Amino acid sequence: MRLIASDFWGYYRPSECSLRVWLRQQRIEEAAPGPFAELLMRLGREHEERHLAQFPNHLDLGRLPIAERAERTREAVAAGDAVVYQGAFRKEELAGTPVEIVGVPDFLLPTRSGYAIRDSKLSRRLEGHIEIELQLQLYGWLYEQTFGEPAAALQVHAGSGEILDLPYEGGEPALEMLERILRIRLASDPPQTSVGWSKCSACPYFQRCWPPAVERGVVGLVPGADRGLVEELQAQGVETIEQLLESFDEASLAEFERPWGKKRMKVGGKAARVLIGAQAIQDGAPIVLQRPAIPAHPNYVMFDLEGMPPQLDQLEKIYLWGMQVFGADPGPFRAATAGFAPHGDCQGWEAFLRKAETIFSEHGDIPFVHWANYERTKINLYVTRFGDRNGIAARVVRNLFDLYPITYESIAVPASSYGLKQIEKLVGFERTLPDAAGDWSMARYIEATETNDAGSRAQIMDEVLTYNREDLEATWAVLCWLRELQPPS
Repeated sequence: MRLIASDFWGYYRPSECSLRVWLRQQRIEEAAPGPFAELLMRLGREHEERHLAQFPNHLDLGRLPIAERAERTREAVAAGDAVVYQGAFRKEELAGTPVEIVGVPDFLLPTRSGYAIRDSKLSRRLEGHIEIELQLQLYGWLYEQTFGEPAAALQVHAGSGEILDLPYEGGEPALEMLERILRIRLASDPPQTSVGWSKCSACPYFQRCWPPAVERGVVGLVPGADRGLVEELQAQGVETIEQLLESFDEASLAEFERPWGKKRMKVGGKAARVLIGAQAIQDGAPIVLQRPAIPAHPNYVMFDLEGMPPQLDQLEKIYLWGMQVFGADPGPFRAATAGFAPHGDCQGWEAFLRKAETIFSEHGDIPFVHWANYERTKINLYVTRFGDRNGIAARVVRNLFDLYPITYESIAVPASSYGLKQIEKLVGFERTLPDAAGDWSMARYIEATETNDAGSRAQIMDEVLTYNREDLEATWAVLCWLRELQPPS
């Protein structure tokens, strides 16, 4: 059996899961990468290739078999004068088990005191990326095992273009994690694990694991039931929502302790919400907790942004500012899009301010309704970046109305997430692009930026605009539904 440094990614990404490691070892078929995953892989290759271009006289070992590649890497490092691209290290034992361990760092760079190990990553920072740290630590350990001394440096070529240094710590955490992965792979039975929407929704085994979990009604389906709570309940034999409701009331669940980081903590004030969320899922119907606090106004602007995260663009960018007035005096879909020229980002911002100003002139201080805090955060970012002509952005911020916390505070839903696409299903809203999502929108926008065919670009952007417009329509449908809810007497 072979263990490779990228196995850490299989365990931790898109979320930490031992079952995914076991399923892959069993050759269980997983979903093919979607457009966004393929985009990330391509952008990662391009990021790496741009860095490679800085070393025109490098030694490329990437096409050789691993054994030959490792030998050629040893020879090149011993010679000490070549930049090695896609070299390899091997060791044929782990914890006394005859398992081949392989590391393939992107770059080996000669320095005055040996070779530095460097890997290209789209991530702009190391915080929250334990898989990157473990991968570099393993490279460092394999280098030390091969050459009898530590590498000159462990480095990450980050998505920002910066070179981030990582101190070498001997490789013990990486080896311990590899031993754990090895035990999972060799196990005859699948490991016990928990489900949860944030953990499972992006996993390629989602369609395999989620429907059975829904059929069984496991506790992990309940919003607010954190992983520590779910796994501690499982350890005590409480695996399903039915068992949870039979075993606990609010007082007893509030006193229940579960792991929280390196400590243990009582569920406390979250207990009531976990139990009523469990009841809503078991009943298959929403439970109204209080009257939704929606400001009275004859009209509302539904407001939604489509943006690129910083690892996918040199500048964190909003490429679509979508708005539409609904209510007594509805208006057309208004979308400000970033241009494709060098100053397109600023052009999109200025177009947004003009369209927002027009809405204010037509409707006065109308609420701008959005879902979660993304819109507020990005407006503030753009005010810092480009300024606020005539104070329009400040006026939008004053009129922002976040529908997400209102929904959460007023209703327990028979769903595992309070994301818009989950809540809109309760309302009965149907999309013409049912498979589209934010990741899809980003992937399509990248396609639009890269094509020189005006017709293809226009067609792609029409799809992206349709997706955004349906987000606005869905938000309005949810707002109308919430206004009609009546709390229990």
